[in-house]
Amino acid sequence: MEDQPSNAEQALPPEQAAAKVAILAECDRLAGAGMTFVAVHFDGSGDEGVSDNLKCYATEDYVYEESEVQESNFSHLQEHFEALVPYGYENDCGGFGDVILNVKTRKITVERNDRFEDYSTSSYEV
Repeated sequence: MEDQPSNAEQALPPEQAAAKVAILAECDRLAGAGMTFVAVHFDGSGDEGVSDNLKCYATEDYVYEESEVQESNFSHLQEHFEALVPYGYENDCGGFGDVILNVKTRKITVERNDRFEDYSTSSYEV
């Protein structure tokens, strides 16, 4: 995985900066409810994509589709998480990933995986 510049090195667009502030402002409430991670998964290709509903977790680590989802009422954060979904992940072969809030460290991580097509060429004389 290639490391991207930190937020200190790369300024966020205003909409994403506001989303980050709104999400981090909820950390005390999330921690009080016993949540350790909050995440939104995104997936798309062929110029269409979708974001899953926001999910909260009370686990040591976050692993998509392996961590147990907790009942919670933090759906008001959905649009803020979606504002952090990377632009263009759905283009061409598409991509998928997660926007993850680690409640304890108060850090938001975007994990993006891009799909691509590959081919090999061989030629021979007949």
